[in-house]
Amino acid sequence: MPVAIITGASKGLGRALAEALAARGWDLVLDARGAGPLKEAAEAVAGHGRRVEALPGDVTDAGHRADVVAAARTLGGLDLVVNNAGILGGEPLVPLDSQPLDGFRAALETNVVAPLGLLQEALPLLRTAPAGAVINVSSDAAVEAYRTWGAYGATKAAVDQLSAVLAVEEPGLRVWWVDPGGMRTDMLAAAEPGEDLSGTPAPGEVAPAFLRLLAKRPAGGRYTAAALLEAL
Repeated sequence: MPVAIITGASKGLGRALAEALAARGWDLVLDARGAGPLKEAAEAVAGHGRRVEALPGDVTDAGHRADVVAAARTLGGLDLVVNNAGILGGEPLVPLDSQPLDGFRAALETNVVAPLGLLQEALPLLRTAPAGAVINVSSDAAVEAYRTWGAYGATKAAVDQLSAVLAVEEPGLRVWWVDPGGMRTDMLAAAEPGEDLSGTPAPGEVAPAFLRLLAKRPAGGRYTAAALLEAL
């Protein structure tokens, strides 16, 4: 059975993707910082009858990243890495003239350096997979100038460029970077407290866009969930 690593899998989009993949026969290695919510998510995913390894930890820690990849190896290999874990760099978001630099550094470590570090660990396994793939979760803030989203958007723009270069350097893999659009998540609520998110899609409504990528395996590149969902 195919094996996927999903970071930030205890809630939001990460958990929705984990449940969707498990329902389609994937074995999973799940990562998140909170042990309790991650255990809860893993138990829900295991209800689909799949093998699940849940490793609480911080993706900015090199030892933890090595453990995550080692767990995939024990499941038989690695077919997909989903770099989903991310932080805002400050809550709520503020204009750049007020952006805490420590928060920006932390966002760079979590949103950019850690995904690259995980891929460096994972590439030897992905290269041997029959259909190895990488999904890096991006944002519309990577390409649009939204007030207060400058620092976070800069980290996602960096992820987009890393993804584009990886797609060139690893032609045997599919590398996709995907903007999921706004979702009804704790992160969005923390970014803009007081905003009415009632009309914003839940992560489970967005997950089918990612499944379409895996089913159709288009060329590597930048995709939006909205466009992928329209194609369903």
